[in-house]
Amino acid sequence: MKITFLGTGTSQGIPVIGSSHPVCLSSNPKDKRLRVSVLIEWDNYVYVIDCGPDFRQQMLNAKCTKLNGIVFTHEHADHTAGLDDIRPFYFKQGDIPVYAHKRVIKALEDRFEYIFETENKYAGAPGVTTHQIENKPFTLGGINVIPINGMHYKLQVFGFRFNDFAYLTDMKTVEDKEIEKLKGVKVLVVNALREEQHVSHFNLDEALAFIDKVKPEKAYLTHISHLLGFHDEVQHRLPKNVFLAYDNLQITL
Repeated sequence: MKITFLGTGTSQGIPVIGSSHPVCLSSNPKDKRLRVSVLIEWDNYVYVIDCGPDFRQQMLNAKCTKLNGIVFTHEHADHTAGLDDIRPFYFKQGDIPVYAHKRVIKALEDRFEYIFETENKYAGAPGVTTHQIENKPFTLGGINVIPINGMHYKLQVFGFRFNDFAYLTDMKTVEDKEIEKLKGVKVLVVNALREEQHVSHFNLDEALAFIDKVKPEKAYLTHISHLLGFHDEVQHRLPKNVFLAYDNLQITL
């Protein structure tokens, strides 16, 4: 299984438009972050988790030529706003499967009504097939995918475990019974927004405490704000098995 970090930034990305913050002015490519998403490949299957506003550029960067489906964590714009850019995949493959909580599917239908239209549909619009997921395992490409339920302030979000890999973003609280689903995972990805507390995201200390509970072999931090600091400086302060993810990083399990 190969994982490509398509984006590792928070909702505004880094650099933030118009910002003079030192991290936003950094020349280090690891300090430049598109909106958060990952590409997961195994056998002949290719899936993405989330489809944000940078989706087109991310697919070009990854040289992605096929897409078996999109799995959504939740409905916020930085995770869904790129849905229209599935068009090249749709024109080659037909309807693209999407997997999401029923609330997220409803939000996509409201925002992208023309994609879900069944009568007099615009010929250039893409199409999808929807698969409603709940807090129970489902199968993708022969793999048993396990949802991990959490809260993003007052909004329910899903993380996902694919065999020995787990991906959680936009988490603030996760119940112990959900953490149990992660035990034995080899690679854990989790959000770490900044050092200061935040109402709806793990800060760095909370992310590290969560990693300590799960005890993966390796952990990667994502959904990172410029306020966390320079990539190289933050990495130097992390535990030896914890890594700051960066755009276009690839790992293989």
